[in-house]
Amino acid sequence: MAIDLRVGLLGYGLAGRVFHAPLITTTPGMRLTAVVTGDPGRRAQAASDHPGISVCDDIDQVLAGGVDIVVVATPNRSHVPLALRAIGAGAAVVVDKPFAPTAEEGRRVVAAAAEAGVPLAVFHNRRWDSDFLTVRHLVDTGALGRVLRLESRYERWRPAVREVWRESGDRQDAGGLLFDLGSHLIDQAVWLLGPVSRVYAEVDARRPGAGVDDDVFVALTHVDGARSHLWASSVAAQLGPRLRVLGDRSAFTIFGLDGQEQALKDGLRPGAAGWGQEPPEAWGRSGIGEGTTVVPAVPGRYEVFYRQVVDAVRDGGPMPVDPASAVRVLELIEAAALSAAEGRVVEV
Repeated sequence: MAIDLRVGLLGYGLAGRVFHAPLITTTPGMRLTAVVTGDPGRRAQAASDHPGISVCDDIDQVLAGGVDIVVVATPNRSHVPLALRAIGAGAAVVVDKPFAPTAEEGRRVVAAAAEAGVPLAVFHNRRWDSDFLTVRHLVDTGALGRVLRLESRYERWRPAVREVWRESGDRQDAGGLLFDLGSHLIDQAVWLLGPVSRVYAEVDARRPGAGVDDDVFVALTHVDGARSHLWASSVAAQLGPRLRVLGDRSAFTIFGLDGQEQALKDGLRPGAAGWGQEPPEAWGRSGIGEGTTVVPAVPGRYEVFYRQVVDAVRDGGPMPVDPASAVRVLELIEAAALSAAEGRVVEV
C-alpha cells in the first residue's frame, strides 16, 4: 500500500482554511502534516481543525520536518519566494492564484521547477466550477455551435473598502480585482476558447478611498475569432448572468455562483451526499429566444485538482493546471492593465 504524500500548507486564511485544507484532507493518497501561520487565532484554529498536525512559524520548519508537497496559500507578494524555497528543497509545489505579481516572476518559478525536476501547479480551481463545466460540455458537444462570444462575470456588492491586503495599492501585493477574480475569468476564457490575439480593458477604482481596482471589464479577442467579455466588480448592486455563451446555433445563460465554496465554508466535504450538485432552480437555460430549455448542471468537482496532484507526484503524470498556462494568464492581466492605462487595444 502506497504511503500518503505529506503536505505542508503555507497560510491559513481564506484560501488555506476554506479551500486547500479541506480538499487536501479528503484526497486519498495525501495527508496534511503541517500548517504555517503567524496569527495566534489561526494557529489555534488550524490545530483544532486538524489534530496532530504541526503548526509552524515558517517554511523552514515545514521543510525540516519533511514534506513531499508544499501548498502556497499566503498573501500574493510571498508566492514567488516561498515557491522558490520549496522548489529548492525538492518538494512539489502548488501555488494559489494569482501565481505571481508579474509574468516575469511566474516564468522564473516555472524555470526553477523545470530545472529542479519537481512538479508545479497553480490553483485555478474555477475550471471545476459546475457552471463552467456545464458550458464546457455544451461547447465540446457542439450544442451551441461555433462560439461567437463568451460573457463571464464575478460581480458582488461591497461598497465599503476593507482594510485587508487585497485592497492594498502596493504593486507587489497584486491586489485588486484584475489580479483576484480576473485570474479566474481570464483562465476560464482561455481554457474554453483558446489563445488570445488582442486585449482591451477598462480598469477603475470606483469606491471612495479605494487604493486598487474594484470595477473591471476585459475584452479578449481569441485567435479563432471568438470574443470573451469579462467583468469583475465590487460595486454591482444588481448582478448580471454568471455566464452567457452565444453560439451560431444556440445560446446558454446561467445566473448565480457555483456552490462549492459556500459548501466548504459550511463544512461539507467532497464525497458527502450532494457535493458539487446544484439545485434545479440554479440550472441554466439553452436555446433560441423564448424557446429555451433547462440544462442539467454538470456537478462541480474541485476535488479533481488534488487527485491529479497525487497522480502527478507519484506517477509523473501531468499536474492539473500547467503553470505555463498561469503565466499566460499573468501576461494577459498585464496586457489588460496596459490597455486600461493607455486607452488602447493591446496586441498579444
